[in-house]
Amino acid sequence: MNFNLINKDWTLFLDRDGVINVEKRNDYIHTWDEFKFYDGVKEAMKIFSEKFGRIFIVTNQRGIAKGIHTLEDLETMHKNMLEEIANAGGKIDKIYFSIDMEDDSPNRKPNTGMGLQAKNEFPETDFSKSMMIGNTMSDMEFGRNLGVAINVFLHTRKELNTTSGLIDVVFDDLISVARAL
Repeated sequence: MNFNLINKDWTLFLDRDGVINVEKRNDYIHTWDEFKFYDGVKEAMKIFSEKFGRIFIVTNQRGIAKGIHTLEDLETMHKNMLEEIANAGGKIDKIYFSIDMEDDSPNRKPNTGMGLQAKNEFPETDFSKSMMIGNTMSDMEFGRNLGVAINVFLHTRKELNTTSGLIDVVFDDLISVARAL
């Protein structure tokens, strides 16, 4: 994979759970107290901020629609996450999230609604100069559906098959991706 092409013209799309923070098995992250960054994530975000022009998080958050946690809980998590990343020298331009229940919702990954929102708000976003980093096939489908140049799969769910044609490259964690740039 030729990461040498990546410069400030490029956009990075990141999933959240299982990529930035430790994912709970068969459950949701309900509050900031349960939110735990993976090792190296803050350092990775600093490196990404130096390489990419724009960085967006795209995350499905169905737990809100299910009434498991509140929009206020989610906003608190995101506010604190952004602060910690900024304090470490990184940046995230915007967090897009879908609380929709229905899999066919245009905003729910693998559908492209969150990516199209980013393009609408940040018109300089060029999907052909974009990278998607996620840990599910839904994330990889989102990247392909959007037309990103590079789909990076993080192998944080050890049981998933990573031989899919949707995946361009596999890493164990976010810091490994950042160091490869």
